[in-house]
Amino acid sequence: MAYLPLSSVWVGLFAVAACAADFDVRKFGATPNDGRSDTIELQATIDAAAASGGGRVVLPAGKFDSGALFLKANVELHLEQDAVLAGSQDIADFPRRRTRIEGHFEEWRPALVNASGLAGVRITGAGMLDGQGKPYWTAFWKRRAENPKCTNLEVERPRLMFLENCDGVRIEGITLKDSGFWNLHLYNCRNVQLTGLSITAPHGDPPQIVGQTQPWDEVSINRAPSSDAIDVDSCQNVRITKCRISVGDDCIALKGSKGPLAMSDTSSPPVENILVEDCAFESGHGALTCGSEATLIRNVVVRNCTVGAAVPLVRLKLRPDTPQRYENLLFEHITLDNAQALFDVKPWTQFFDLQGHPPQLSHVRGVIVRDVQGSVRSLGELRGNAGDTLAGIVLERINLTAESPKLSIAESTPLEILEVTVNEVPFQLPINE
Repeated sequence: MAYLPLSSVWVGLFAVAACAADFDVRKFGATPNDGRSDTIELQATIDAAAASGGGRVVLPAGKFDSGALFLKANVELHLEQDAVLAGSQDIADFPRRRTRIEGHFEEWRPALVNASGLAGVRITGAGMLDGQGKPYWTAFWKRRAENPKCTNLEVERPRLMFLENCDGVRIEGITLKDSGFWNLHLYNCRNVQLTGLSITAPHGDPPQIVGQTQPWDEVSINRAPSSDAIDVDSCQNVRITKCRISVGDDCIALKGSKGPLAMSDTSSPPVENILVEDCAFESGHGALTCGSEATLIRNVVVRNCTVGAAVPLVRLKLRPDTPQRYENLLFEHITLDNAQALFDVKPWTQFFDLQGHPPQLSHVRGVIVRDVQGSVRSLGELRGNAGDTLAGIVLERINLTAESPKLSIAESTPLEILEVTVNEVPFQLPINE
């Protein structure tokens, strides 16, 4: 089984051109800490920098409130230490536009920071994007109480960042906090480097939604719904390094399209050549998740990472309404600290819809997990839908303690075990159909 030398994919792709000038947002009328919206002034600064041939838009220390902003060619957004770009809590400040969301396009809300069709996107600094998401979370949980089957998109909520059709992206150093929806969504981007990001959202228990008697604006909200940290949607050549993630949904999700005809969806090219290294996954539904919407994902390496309490390491969502191919996934040099599971690989039927077509099959080929140590609650699950294929799965040089040392795996799934110890005993596979 051959893995691409992914470290060579990015050589020479991230040379940074010197910016022509700095554009201080205060000179265009933006005023920190005054509690009013600076959307117009911030966008005017971006537009002025673009009109002059490019430059660096600088937010100094202080809080700047804003609705949706749109980057332009040759403009870097730079947040200095203690600068906060705070998302408006009024959804009207994010006017609907056609956007990519959950594997398709529709009229929905843009993000706080948006970029489309740009080369050399730069978002840098030691400052913060604060989504101030609590009103959006509250609205969602209220709707979920009214209709437990409501979709994720039924209550419109802004993302923190959305970049589409961009090439040569570098985002580094910033903190992303309390997004209304997903934190950082990349769609159809190439040659992306994400470095040194801190991404957080509340991940406690969801509110009691049955029999709620308090007014919803008085309910304590300790969980941000749909708070994915990084969504890599139909992208190629993405490197994610030295990031810290603690959220209430997937840490890194690899995404594409969904539905019985998804493989012919030309708007969703394969996700391929993804490198994740030196990251800390402190909380989330999966350190690396394939799905919920995905078709072809291949050549993925996760290495030199730590995985915290209740986080599965390998999470593959296998949709029976979508043809899927997950190929060449390598996880190595991983430390688990009471992680939820080594594997969370199983059928996924959220918003299931065959659209009149027969059930679709998923094929997982070439998953290597090696040089892993630490503790887990369970070894987890490794199974698909009827007819799915799981092959080429290898466990090598693994030493774990586990509350439950069993791995739930279908008898038809071949698994190669090399130097694997669980609770100080060589691992022998029980079959649990």
